[in-house]
Amino acid sequence: MKPSRFTEEQIIGILREQEAGAATADICRKHGISSATFCKWKAKCGGLEVSDAKRLKALEDENAIAGGSYARHGHAEGCGCRKMVTPAARREAAFACAAVSM
Repeated sequence: MKPSRFTEEQIIGILREQEAGAATADICRKHGISSATFCKWKAKCGGLEVSDAKRLKALEDENAIAGGSYARHGHAEGCGCRKMVTPAARREAAFACAAVSM
């Protein structure tokens, strides 16, 4: 994903301008953003302070790193699982699981 041109502090500052009474169209024109971007920022960071926004960004980054390998592979890395494509491989895996559970 393309990184934002604006930091969390700048985004919150722009949102504060609108809360102070400036027109949304004027703010968008002044900062060179679309009204859709402004609405997206307002939905995401509407009532946040700068410290809250930094903490939210840190949590999002942490979740992206931690959950990335599971989402890509569908399982934990290094578990020894492999894709079963043939019926013989499926039978063998089923018998191995049945023997372990008994």
